[in-house]
Amino acid sequence: MDPVIVVGAGPVGLTLSLALATQGVPSVLLDEDPAKDETRPARTVVLREDTAALVERLGCKALHHESIRWSGWRSVRRRQLVRELQLGEDSPEGDPLPAPIHLPQHVLTRGLRDAVAAQELVRVAPYSRIDTLEQDATGVTVRTREPNATWWHGSYLVGCDGARSTVRKLLDIRFPGRTAVERHAVAALRTELPWPGQAVLHRLPPWRTGGAEVTARPLPDGAWRLDWLLPPRGELVTPDALITRIRDTLAGWCGETPPYELLDTGVYTLHHRLALRWRVDRAFLAGDAAHLLGALGTQGLDEGLRDAENLAWKLGQAWHHGASDVLLDSYQAERRAAVAARLRAADQSLPILRGGGLRTLVPGSARGHDSLLTDGHLGRGPLGAPPSYSHSPLAPPRAEAHTSVDTPPGAPVADVRVTAPDGTTVRLRERLGQGHLLVVLVAPGTGVWDRRHWMSAGVMPRLVAAVDAMPVKGELLVTESYPGAAAHTVLLIRPDGHLVASFGGVRPRELFAAADTVRGGPARGSVRPDQTAGIN
Repeated sequence: MDPVIVVGAGPVGLTLSLALATQGVPSVLLDEDPAKDETRPARTVVLREDTAALVERLGCKALHHESIRWSGWRSVRRRQLVRELQLGEDSPEGDPLPAPIHLPQHVLTRGLRDAVAAQELVRVAPYSRIDTLEQDATGVTVRTREPNATWWHGSYLVGCDGARSTVRKLLDIRFPGRTAVERHAVAALRTELPWPGQAVLHRLPPWRTGGAEVTARPLPDGAWRLDWLLPPRGELVTPDALITRIRDTLAGWCGETPPYELLDTGVYTLHHRLALRWRVDRAFLAGDAAHLLGALGTQGLDEGLRDAENLAWKLGQAWHHGASDVLLDSYQAERRAAVAARLRAADQSLPILRGGGLRTLVPGSARGHDSLLTDGHLGRGPLGAPPSYSHSPLAPPRAEAHTSVDTPPGAPVADVRVTAPDGTTVRLRERLGQGHLLVVLVAPGTGVWDRRHWMSAGVMPRLVAAVDAMPVKGELLVTESYPGAAAHTVLLIRPDGHLVASFGGVRPRELFAAADTVRGGPARGSVRPDQTAGIN
């Protein structure tokens, strides 16, 4: 079968190719211009817990050596401390506060490229810009321009080629939205600030050039990224004006301007746009080609990486076994709805937080407004939390056999420790992304026994037979406990870590039905014998 064509070798395209390779699916990565990976310390990315785990699982070593995990979060209004949170540990209320990871985007891209270079199933074609796209029942064909003019034929195609996506234009997909939602002046510099390792949001700083808002977010090696929110119109940011902002801000925080080394500067304009369609037959859009967001601390790259993770296992199923239109359409149904909800939350919050007409209609103080901004930056609430696919076409209907746990159906599962088939104990996230469903039995006390003893005891033989009989391949794992789950609860989990359903005990018929719903029903058309491996 032909490889998947991935257009665009940014972080999203690289992640998608790696995720496909993990499932044994070859891809051709069309890289328009490798020279675009320029070193820009002021262009950084913030990864949440789930997306950071994804790129680490795919072999990107940059997160271990060239990133920083924030130790805390501070919110200040004028001269008053509004909120201070310790990250990487539990809050006083007991809610987990995972720490975002911050690193320059060129470092992330290089780490993903290094992982791709070690993957035999990914072929990178540099200086390959497409200008023609054709589809038929057998696949997708594209032509690339000079200097490497050639025709490429693939089973599927994914456009990860950015905001000005050629794939999106060739598919004639509209990209409506709002232009210049926010503007920021940005500087990356190396200095010492009073809060090492902590991210800071300062609203209405009391110095003359502070503007409405300035943030400071730590980077590795003693560096920081500073962002100043600019007025929506006007205000040309000259180099002299930016230096004045830097000096005034550092003096406002430190009492006087400390020594600093300026690494990079820039002015970034944020847009909010959402493609009307994310799938046209065998062609898909992902990342900035499908959506643009970034105001109020939301992270467009986070959503692009979630696109890649969501689509990879569905294309893997289609490539190996064939797929129904329900499964392939679910990518747009799930991901577009999730990003649309994020954009809607940001657009509704902007007038409140930026002093628009709705502000007087919303009760609450500066602390309430600060909570909205904190959520966006820390990956919580409607502005930042990982999405839930509770209304997905792949969600099975509620059945009597279902039982409740602390994770609602469609939401990401908790990263508990599980026993793998080889008897080793690992984190649940380490078993994701391999293209098969996960079945987790909650069995208190099994941790003290060797797996070969309890595999033939209690409910295990019946559960093993039920997993073997599922219409798609599944991996059976066991955990001592899961939040909100009683003993002998069985969890069915998608390859991207979202809960399908939880059952009160071993229910083979219901487990089969839920697994069949997750794969979108039988594949369209006939399936060749060599594509049936793993289907029981």
